[in-house]
Amino acid sequence: MTKVTMTVNGKTVSGDVEGRTLLASFLRDDQGLTGTHIGCDTSQCGACVVHVDGVAVKSCTMLAAEADGATVDTIEGQANADGSLNVIQQAFQDHHGLQCGFCTPGMVMSAAALLKENPKPSEQEIREYLEGNICRCTGYHNIVKAIMAASGQDVTAIAAE
Repeated sequence: MTKVTMTVNGKTVSGDVEGRTLLASFLRDDQGLTGTHIGCDTSQCGACVVHVDGVAVKSCTMLAAEADGATVDTIEGQANADGSLNVIQQAFQDHHGLQCGFCTPGMVMSAAALLKENPKPSEQEIREYLEGNICRCTGYHNIVKAIMAASGQDVTAIAAE
């Protein structure tokens, strides 16, 4: 067992983990942060995206021990301080960028990373950035609209798929 300590959503947390414990499992099982979804265990679906030291990572392929000492942000930490939805979450709701919701936490976390890097991405840039996230419900059109809206851009010009 290895002791890990990290800051998760602004709170210092610690735990003893086996060397093979994935960050996603540590967050879900040890910390009770079940918004980070495990969809594939192969780094293909993106449902497990979290931010580690400000970088979007797929937590199903990162060991918890690798995050020792890091700052980790999950979907649970994205809401505003008063508990209301942040601008990205609100845009996903307003533009129907979710259906079953399974991929949504990873999509929101990926969108936040994209908008941090590129505050005004084009439709094509959004689609390319989301290539590592799979949604089996929406067809991505409304997800792209939501991210465009969250960036303050006009969504009426987005072509229908």
